[in-house]
Amino acid sequence: MRRLLFAVLLPCTLVAEPPEIVLTEPSGGWTVDRMVVVAGRVNDPAIDPVTISINGGRYLVRSRGGTFRRSFPVTAGKNAIVVLGTNAGGTGRAERTLYAQIPTLPLSLALTSDTDGVYTDLHVYEPPLDAPDPETAGRDDPHHVFWASTSSPSGGRFYLNDDAGSFDSPGYGPYLYTHSAPPLGVFRVDANYWPGGDKAHTVATLEVVLFGGTPREIHRRVKLPLVTPGETQTLCYVRIDRDERGAVWVPSVDPRPADGSGWPAWALAQGSRPPVYPGASE
Repeated sequence: MRRLLFAVLLPCTLVAEPPEIVLTEPSGGWTVDRMVVVAGRVNDPAIDPVTISINGGRYLVRSRGGTFRRSFPVTAGKNAIVVLGTNAGGTGRAERTLYAQIPTLPLSLALTSDTDGVYTDLHVYEPPLDAPDPETAGRDDPHHVFWASTSSPSGGRFYLNDDAGSFDSPGYGPYLYTHSAPPLGVFRVDANYWPGGDKAHTVATLEVVLFGGTPREIHRRVKLPLVTPGETQTLCYVRIDRDERGAVWVPSVDPRPADGSGWPAWALAQGSRPPVYPGASE
């Protein structure tokens, strides 16, 4: 009897439970849109950000009061969408599978940072449309696509960080860039860093997808620390060749490509030295 009374008087310990995530968009099934809204809610409003994964690409997205919403490019065919949220009780998860009946998207870029309250701006330098020589396309008069110039003559498109209707808020991102018919030649992809307040550094993560949803798909994830306010770092070079072929070179981790590997000499020379590009910090 005394043991039973002792057990009854013991204080109850509340066990934290993983959050519950509900996806309200997309509903699954089929789509004919290149951009798809991923939206939902999490029952723990303290979770911010949530992690959204699309075909293995990882993005941090702000959750405000337990709700999140963001548009992302999808690839032709099957798209696996996973949303994760973590608290003291564990990780909650929601999933959708979406099939996209769309033409192949040859080039897609998505840049995020792991720190809130900072600007990690995406800058893309495109080869000019109908350049006479693919060997020099991208070196001479590249077209600069970024937050203040969001489209290019050849069809490149930049998507600003849409944070609850604000397009000029520092945060995780993502900043997105797509091109449905990229010109032949070499693209340079930079990140420009502007911290706010007491933020000292961040890690930029770039998801690069070439020819998504096809047998020739190339997917690279580039991670690079950014420390100095105003600094610009080249994350990668992207080469678009004929017949849905291409390559990605990440100077920070990849060996220098050999001469004759398809990379023009000017790109190899640029990638082998610290970047100093006029206008890159705009």
